[in-house]
Amino acid sequence: MVSHGCGNKPWGMYFTSEKAVVSNVPESHKSSVGKYIIGQRGVSQWGIKVKYLLHGQESTNNNAARRAIVLHSWEMVNDNPVYPAGTPEGWGCPAVSNNSMRKIDKLLKGSNKRTLMWILN
Repeated sequence: MVSHGCGNKPWGMYFTSEKAVVSNVPESHKSSVGKYIIGQRGVSQWGIKVKYLLHGQESTNNNAARRAIVLHSWEMVNDNPVYPAGTPEGWGCPAVSNNSMRKIDKLLKGSNKRTLMWILN
């Protein structure tokens, strides 16, 4: 389960669960689709306090670093499927559950290889 951006709706809600609206525009609070290279590990203010910088590789997401779009965890994201409700919406970052991030972090932290993440709509 991964959250997406809320756009102009309040974050933490479920307004766009059926049809996420995407954008690459700064301050849009929308997620961006396309291929990303997962970059440097850092400290997050959310979830388990781990984040990974995301480097957009396409015209649909090449503002990711400028927009501070990162991969992080969030307590509000569930481990289990939540259809049709969906996941709560954030400000455009792909956020996963704390348990998922622990697994992802273990894989990424121990690797010296570049990792591709692909976000589809």
